[in-house]
Amino acid sequence: QVQLVESGGGSVQAGGSLKLSCVRSGVKIGGCRMVWHRQVPGKARELVSSIASDGTSSYADSVKGRFIISRNNSKTITLQMNSLKTEDTAVYYCAACWLGTTGAYRYWGQGTQVTVSS
Repeated sequence: QVQLVESGGGSVQAGGSLKLSCVRSGVKIGGCRMVWHRQVPGKARELVSSIASDGTSSYADSVKGRFIISRNNSKTITLQMNSLKTEDTAVYYCAACWLGTTGAYRYWGQGTQVTVSS
């Protein structure tokens, strides 16, 4: 069994920064891609960023140049969020091990709220 636990969310003013962490416990999933999604109530979940086991990363256009995903060790990934905008407000979810269809991952965290005020 695998558990993913996010932390680091909170409230910040526009232009500020936050750093999210996702810690894995349980069975090792070293070969799995890990990702950050976000969701606003009433809207579709959005893939924000992903990082492969070899460290290759990708970003949504909406966050490119502002967010940085890192795989710190075999158990932790982080999402450094800079120059935050009000539209970045959402619940951010860590997920791992893609199941082959859009948005389908084997493991999900419980989410952490990020609120950006103007």
